[in-house]
Amino acid sequence: MSKRHQIKSYFNFLLRSTNQHGVHSPFVYDLVTKCFYDTKKHSAYKAIKEYRNQLLNNTNTIEVSDLGTGSQVFKTNTRAISKMTKVAGSNFKDAKFLYRLAQYFQFNNILELGTSLGISTQALALGNPKASITTIEGCPNVSAVAKVHFNNFNLKNINLITGDFTKVIKDLPSNTYDLIYCDGNHNKVATLQYFETLLPSTHNETLFIFDDIYWSKDMTDAWELIKQHPKVTVTIDTYKFGLVFFRKEQAKEHFTIRL
Repeated sequence: MSKRHQIKSYFNFLLRSTNQHGVHSPFVYDLVTKCFYDTKKHSAYKAIKEYRNQLLNNTNTIEVSDLGTGSQVFKTNTRAISKMTKVAGSNFKDAKFLYRLAQYFQFNNILELGTSLGISTQALALGNPKASITTIEGCPNVSAVAKVHFNNFNLKNINLITGDFTKVIKDLPSNTYDLIYCDGNHNKVATLQYFETLLPSTHNETLFIFDDIYWSKDMTDAWELIKQHPKVTVTIDTYKFGLVFFRKEQAKEHFTIRL
């Protein structure tokens, strides 16, 4: 069901999508031209590639306890780290995009739900080395691999917490986040619950990112409901990511942008 939904959604996305020329909001136009379509060869890309390559070359296997919707690819909980990197980790293009967003907005306080092997976490950390990043991973064995790699790459600004998202979120010190990146449980009820629970931690300039908004019909339904939320003003659908802004000065508008 999910594969069919993804294919159909992608064709619909292509029909609806535009590039910077279809954007009349100055804020979104600048974001698209200066960040989305930034073609500079950033020096950080080398470190991002190196991090992924180390994981791709890691043939060790681990037992994965999946607290989310599970995998559409893996049929067993014993998984090779190299295979997980190929299938479940952020690809190079996505990691570069997250790096550019972190660099463009210079987020100081970041919350990530779903560390996985830490590819996106590293990209965000490189985007603003002064940022304070809290990242949550449900599986202790996956978390342990990420921790080793954070140490290998000398990433000191990451606080990795292992546990169930719902419980951990409730116990987080009251804080406001500049970026909340949701890349864990691809489930409608859970996604909406995380969104509602974390809304008080947002401010006018916060960016909320949802990963894999076309993962399943369930996930797309959650995305559509989030877009309609009264506090949400601007959303950008890139097919892979759903970006949500709360800027009160913006008219409510939904953009579909090809990356």
